[in-house]
Amino acid sequence: MAWSTRQLAELAGTTVKAVRHYHRIGLLEEPERAANGYKRYGAEDLVRLLRIRKLADIGLSLAQIAETVDTGEPPEEALRRLDVELAAAVDRLQEVRSELSLILSQRLPVDLPVEIASVAGTLTETDRSLALVMTRVTSPETAGAYVELLRDSEPHPSDEAFASLSADADEQRRRDVAELMLPLARRQLADYPELDWASFPTASPRIVEAVVAMMPALFNPAQLDVLVRVGRELLTDRERDGQT
Repeated sequence: MAWSTRQLAELAGTTVKAVRHYHRIGLLEEPERAANGYKRYGAEDLVRLLRIRKLADIGLSLAQIAETVDTGEPPEEALRRLDVELAAAVDRLQEVRSELSLILSQRLPVDLPVEIASVAGTLTETDRSLALVMTRVTSPETAGAYVELLRDSEPHPSDEAFASLSADADEQRRRDVAELMLPLARRQLADYPELDWASFPTASPRIVEAVVAMMPALFNPAQLDVLVRVGRELLTDRERDGQT
């Protein structure tokens, strides 16, 4: 019995493209051609192709398959490493399913961590955007601290003052809002040291780049100025503490 490339691919549950790829990388030898020039595959070719497909299905790389396809016995180390990788993937999928269950049952927003579901309804669009970046781009420690901050924070007079600050606010108004925000910022930094931006440039420059790049899209010039003023005061506090 002889089969064409297409027939062989169909029998093995793969594609003609895959068969040709296996030929190119040397996993499957090209058979002799019939008088009409077409490849004709036999039983041995089918067995080898099925073996290749089986090894690929359990997750072995093509390089690992090349080393073991003749014997059908992959090295134990490769199988153990694959088992660890699959176990991690299963755990991750279970976490995703648990999160989806909460999202569906409680009608939670899909772009925010479920841990801050209780406050999601109080967040402005700007808060949500910043929360998304902080929980997806930063380190697990920083993201966890930010989630705790959002979840545990209570309304503060500076929230409305900052949110309502117009782009053309004068110098006095900017100074007043910064002074109103500073005590809260100091307390939050003391409670959540993982949010201290001073350590970010050396720990992960890409985090600083991401947040700095998005700031002009989230805040108007006056708000950015207030944030700079508050940040400058926090830096002064840090330098003063370092001298004492």
